[in-house]
Amino acid sequence: QVQLVESGGGLVQPGGSLRLSCAASGTIFSFNTMGWSRQAPGKERELVATMTNDGSTNYLDSVKGRFAISRDNAKNTVYLQMNSLKPEDTAVYYCVAKRAGTGYWGKGTLVTVSS
Repeated sequence: QVQLVESGGGLVQPGGSLRLSCAASGTIFSFNTMGWSRQAPGKERELVATMTNDGSTNYLDSVKGRFAISRDNAKNTVYLQMNSLKPEDTAVYYCVAKRAGTGYWGKGTLVTVSS
């Protein structure tokens, strides 16, 4: 059974940084794509960043240049480095993964950007 466990969320001031981690059960290389989505209060979930096995990345326009996704295959962990955070980045962030056409996601970690 696939498990994705997020950590690293919290309260940060505008302009600050956080790094989210997603620990996956089993080897993450078995996933075609891994990434992060988020859901802000009262809004629909949106895909923030993805990375494929060949290292290709994609980002939501509003986070380009501020967020960076990376992976450590040896640790079966995917990261999301978030810099220059804005209040509008406040959301629950979910780790997502796709393998053989099936999607998986974690329970989420809350990021609050506020002064």
